[in-house]
Order: sequence, then structure tokens, then C-alpha cells
Amino acid sequence: MTHELTAAGIDPFDESVYRAVLTRRTAAPGELAADLGCSPLRALRALDRLHDHGLVGRLAGVRRRYAAIEPTAAVESLVRTRAAELDRVRSAAGELSRLFAAAQAGTAGEDQVEIATGREALGRWFVRLQQEAREDVMTLDRPPYALITANPVESTALGRGVRYRAVYAPEALEWPGVLEDIRGLVRRGEEARVMPGLRIKLAIADRRLALMPLSLELDGVRAAVIRPSTLLDALTDYWELCWKQALPLDAPAEDPLGEEDRLMLTLLVSGLKDEAIARQLGWSVRTMRRRMSRLHELLGAVNRFQAGVIATRRGWI
Repeated sequence: MTHELTAAGIDPFDESVYRAVLTRRTAAPGELAADLGCSPLRALRALDRLHDHGLVGRLAGVRRRYAAIEPTAAVESLVRTRAAELDRVRSAAGELSRLFAAAQAGTAGEDQVEIATGREALGRWFVRLQQEAREDVMTLDRPPYALITANPVESTALGRGVRYRAVYAPEALEWPGVLEDIRGLVRRGEEARVMPGLRIKLAIADRRLALMPLSLELDGVRAAVIRPSTLLDALTDYWELCWKQALPLDAPAEDPLGEEDRLMLTLLVSGLKDEAIARQLGWSVRTMRRRMSRLHELLGAVNRFQAGVIATRRGWI
């Protein structure tokens, strides 16, 4: 099968799902899973992405069913959006070239991009970025960690009214102590989400200063300190996309689930295996599976996929 929509930013599998919906006219995730030989969860996530791209619409009703948007109009809108995104990337080319040249030479202009070298320099800039923040700090967080996993500055900044929004890679939650640190920060006001596939680390303060390691290697680590520029705008847009796609780690006030049960569901939907979830929660695998069975009864679900769908639909995760 050819994949004509790849150039417009549509994943080949998502295009297969879109074609299947076009064939059926309307479809549920389970039906598409049977057609394509995949899991219902994978089909549901593809449908959600297609919905965000404007290629399918969700029909009214309790059960999830989707219908394809008329292809000519939908694809034309997708192409226009993609063209606008590429224009923004083109406008950032000068800044990207400057960053590359600075990394090669080990220096950068003082006005927009500066290169910090070494773990201690990276740590100092991360502290400074937070201390100078007045409104908000936005981060993408994943291992490895240059110094320590905890962030000693954040609690103080939260106390003076700085808004923190963090997107974590699932791998971060497997590091000893990290999950407990995050839960403590959420209780103090951090808004935390988790997103599989996160490939970079990034911190942005007040949309005017960013810190981004240029690699994930800890030996001789180098980071770009980025001031107002089209490059900073592009990184901020990328953070916003990650935030929209990520799964919340904090619960709404009306959430009837206990904190640990909700966190277990969130970690499960994020892709962590039973052993990793049990380890993070301090349970045995047997205890974790027993708690999962109890949640199935509470939610009226017959399997984990359905439990995740029902909890998400109710706004519990």
C-alpha cells in the first residue's frame, strides 16, 4: 500500500486507519483493530491523531464511533496547515544555522544563542532560568540526569506563584525516586503529564529564555542557552504540541479513584510494564494485578484497554 499522506505529516499506520474508516464510512476502534490486525488501543490513538488533524470526526453517543471527513476538504486543510508549519521552519533556518556554527566553534553570539559546556554549567543555567522566571516554566524531562534527579528550586518558585508545566518521558518514572518527587511537586502545584517517545530535554522560562542540551550524553555535555528568536519560538511551539499530546499525571478534584489507583492506570496507559509500575508504587506484581482487577470491577471494564478508555472518557486520567 502506498502512503500518499506521509508528506503531509500523517503516519503510515494512521493513513491505513483513515482508509479503513473511509471504506466503512463509520467505525469503532474495535472494528478497525479487527480490520488492521492491531490492538484496539493502537487504533484508538490513531483515530485521536486523525481527529486532531481534521481527517475524522467523532460521532455523538456514549460509544466511540468515528466518521471520515470528506477527503478533498480535509486533505486540503491539512496541506495548508503543513505548509504553514514548514514556512515557520524555513524562517528558523538562519537561527538553526547559527546554533550549528556556534556548536562547532564552541562559542555563540551573546544576543541570542550561547553554548554552556559541562554538567556544572548546565546545572547553574537550569537554576538561573528558574530563579529569573516570573510567570511560568515549561519543561520536557527525560533521563539521563546530569546532576541529581530532584529539582530543589521548583518548590520555591511555585511558592512565589510561578506556574510549572512538565512533560515527562515514561523512562523518567522508572528512575529511583523520580516518581515520588513528581507526586510531591504536583501536590505543591506543578501540572505534570507523561508522553512516550520524548527524545529531547528542554526548559523554557516566560517564553523568553530556553535551555536545551545538545545531546543526551553526559560526558562533555553541551547545552544551548536560547534567548528571544525564531528558534525559541519554534521550540515553544514544539513544547505546546507535546503538552497537547501528553497524558495528565494529576487528577481532577471529583476523581473517585484513590491517588495510587489513578497513578497505576496512568502509568499503564503510558506504556510501562507491570513490573515497572509495581516497582514505582512499591508493590509486588501480584498486588498490582489484584488492584487492577478491582479497578476493572469499579469501572465495569473487562480488560486494561477498556479500563483506560473508560477512565479517560470520565476525565479520571
